[in-house]
Amino acid sequence: MAILERDIMGGLGKGLLVIETFTATRPRQSISEVAEASGLDRATARRCLLTLAHMGYADYDGKYFTLTPRVLRLGTACLATMPLPQLVQPLLDKLSEELGESSSVSILDGPEIVYVARAAQRKVMSIALMPGSRLPSFCTSMGRVMLAALPEEEARDILEAAPLMPRTPFSMTDVDAVMAELGRVRASGFATIDQEVELGLRSIAVPLYNARGTIVAALNLGVAAGQLALDELAPKFLGPLRQVQAEVRAMLR
Repeated sequence: MAILERDIMGGLGKGLLVIETFTATRPRQSISEVAEASGLDRATARRCLLTLAHMGYADYDGKYFTLTPRVLRLGTACLATMPLPQLVQPLLDKLSEELGESSSVSILDGPEIVYVARAAQRKVMSIALMPGSRLPSFCTSMGRVMLAALPEEEARDILEAAPLMPRTPFSMTDVDAVMAELGRVRASGFATIDQEVELGLRSIAVPLYNARGTIVAALNLGVAAGQLALDELAPKFLGPLRQVQAEVRAMLR
């Protein structure tokens, strides 16, 4: 259904733009910084920020704004209405317990993946991942699985929308190279990465399908790089991952 421009609430849209400017690298911002990051004029950014502060979604110390835990209600409400996290969490718990490795499920949101479920067995990454956490899609195994499911032109548009910033010296940042890797992922049905998102981490991912055969998410396992070589991931983990893949597909009817 097409949405008419006259039915759009511009103020709400601008407020959401302001919220999205706060990231792990920009948790504390001034009005000018938010205006620049959002593309809004300074006066509009100021009104949005003060409204957020008034409603308890942001703190303001007179110069800088930070989001408060109240803003998590927005994401929690979204996750609570999605059937996928509730369906996959028991499967992740079982998979991780049996293999002794951390597993995750994420969805694609443009240039990023968003974690919707996770079962952690051991700490491999320096950052704490949980439902709602985001990582770049181009250098993650789950991201590549989901980018590979898109039409090639759409995947390239996502990759070319902004420079691919390396997270480690091993991160693949050339768009053509990533597109070639997506072709290999598409052909094999799984993706592996070797320390591209964080040093010391290797991972393998497979797509998750609904009953109609549409890819709706991705499932991965992450291991310490010193534990297994990259070419050992598929022989050891692909079978268990595909078992979960089949179970999820049967559930998503």
